[in-house]
Amino acid sequence: MLEHVPHWLGAMLRRARAGHGKLVVAQAELGLGAQAIDLSSPAFAAGGRLPERFTADGAGLSPPLLWGEVPAGTRSLALIVEDADAPAPQPLVHAIVWGLPADERRLTEGAIVADGSGGPDGRDVGRNSYFAEGWLPPDPPTGHGAHDYVFQLFALADTPPLGKGPGRSALVSAMAGRVLAAGVLIGTYSRGEAAMIGSEGVVPGAAPA
Repeated sequence: MLEHVPHWLGAMLRRARAGHGKLVVAQAELGLGAQAIDLSSPAFAAGGRLPERFTADGAGLSPPLLWGEVPAGTRSLALIVEDADAPAPQPLVHAIVWGLPADERRLTEGAIVADGSGGPDGRDVGRNSYFAEGWLPPDPPTGHGAHDYVFQLFALADTPPLGKGPGRSALVSAMAGRVLAAGVLIGTYSRGEAAMIGSEGVVPGAAPA
């Protein structure tokens, strides 16, 4: 949808960004401890550019994710992906997955899709900022600069029941005071400007990686 925003308008809105301080992981009521989860992806490096197939310019699949051990006492995991640089008052939610089993250590490519009332193991894909279940492919305005897509994984001491397809507010309320550890992974994406891919530059206007 935002690929149709003209370059001049994206550039004009360049300073309009939600901000990293509004990400779920930055909310004080969660009471994050000192422990961290090692969160990564085999598809892109931490802080690196998202491959096109995970965005609105490609197949729009959710990327694969891997994570390490979680603290003793973890009952479930929750994932939220937000665009900290969206030209909006709050970060744009690209995915929510609630109730991942505590022994889960990965999400495969394309795994974040609409699942209705959830899976048999208790996991439930929530609603993104477009009020739909599943992965909302990154779609930054042309000329707006690089956007940080922040994957945030939380280990929870218990799993309170949530309604079908939970949204961001319900997720934050349910996690408050229950977070044992968290992991963060950032992937970037932009349109209409130079982007570094490996050691070679891509000139503005070239097809994004």
